[in-house]
Amino acid sequence: QVQLVESGGGLVQPGGSLRLSCAASGSFYVMGWYRQAPGKQRELVAAITSGGNTNYADFVKGRFTISRDNAKNTVYLQMNSLKPEDTAVYYCNGKRSVGMPYWGQGTQVTVSS
Repeated sequence: QVQLVESGGGLVQPGGSLRLSCAASGSFYVMGWYRQAPGKQRELVAAITSGGNTNYADFVKGRFTISRDNAKNTVYLQMNSLKPEDTAVYYCNGKRSVGMPYWGQGTQVTVSS
């Protein structure tokens, strides 16, 4: 059973930073972060391939950075200049060339003064 375990969420003031981590029990071609705010659909935040190619949602470009350590099957999301509208549950996602994607249990990020 493949598992993805997120950590690093919490409460931060506007303008602050957080770093999320997601450790997977297996390897994935693409790993990414999605988020879901109350009453909204889950949306892509950022993704990265095993080769290091990245993709970002427009609303985080210049503020968030995704990275990964393939040896540790771990993906990170460095979030800077956080805004109240970044408040959401952040989910780690892993995809292989075939089969369904895997999801973590989610970690809450709250940006509030």
